[in-house]
Amino acid sequence: MEWMDIITMRLSRNRTFYYIKEGISSIFSHSLMSFASVSIIVAFLVIMGFSILLAFNLNALIGNLESENIILAYIHDYFTEEEAQSVGSLIRIVPNVSDVEFISRDEAFETFIGRFEDPERFAAVDETVMRHRFAVYVHEVALIAETQEDLRNVRGIATVSANLEIARGLVTLRTVVTWISVVIIAVLIAISLFIMSNTIKIATFERREEIAIMKMVGATNSFIRWPFIFEGFVLGLIGSLTAFFVIMGLYELVADALMQFLAGIFLLIPFGNISIPLFMLFTGIGFAVGVGGSGLALNRYLKV
Repeated sequence: MEWMDIITMRLSRNRTFYYIKEGISSIFSHSLMSFASVSIIVAFLVIMGFSILLAFNLNALIGNLESENIILAYIHDYFTEEEAQSVGSLIRIVPNVSDVEFISRDEAFETFIGRFEDPERFAAVDETVMRHRFAVYVHEVALIAETQEDLRNVRGIATVSANLEIARGLVTLRTVVTWISVVIIAVLIAISLFIMSNTIKIATFERREEIAIMKMVGATNSFIRWPFIFEGFVLGLIGSLTAFFVIMGLYELVADALMQFLAGIFLLIPFGNISIPLFMLFTGIGFAVGVGGSGLALNRYLKV
């Protein structure tokens, strides 16, 4: 029994080595079709990758705009500064509030007159015309109207101001960007799979006689299929890795260019923050397209 196991293991290793050798040699013997297959995978993944990166950055930009869309809670004008600051503990427990920042009437007055080129026009006015206030930051901009209403019920708050129209516009913009990104990526996947499938079918059609001869001499379907599957795996891996490094290089170039023109206004998400999920996505798609496409294209020619 031990000898049988040893023989079986050796045969299995020899067969695996044969599959690998045939798959790799097939890539070089059909170099033109191999190049076409890899090129299609690279082109598809680069376009899809940029669509994903654009969606990530647009969502990040919208998130930054949302974080700046604060609620101003004005304290009753008869409250002293110490009494006004004590209201902050009540604001913090309001649902959807993420952070609060106290702004004294002195700070508010300095900010106000700083907006004008000629602050001397306000020489006859002092800070008592201002109220102590809190800048209130929220978790979800979509709930800003509810949060505004809750703040009105907090003891010590005289009035609440929020840009509801801007908040609703940001929520709508985020939803639109998300759906457009999903549709674009889905369309790209469908088109690329169709093109890739036809390319693999053409490559397999050129080798139909080879497959037919192997069937006639008694080769099993799995014996014929495995070299093609390994070939598809290698092509998919090469295409996905190439696309990943192309995306990384181009993204860094774009990020450096934007740094020169939009410094301090908008920064792209660092590639390292999304490199791992993007790499996993690329390799998964490359594997699925290469192996799946090869397997499906072979089916019609194995029915001999």
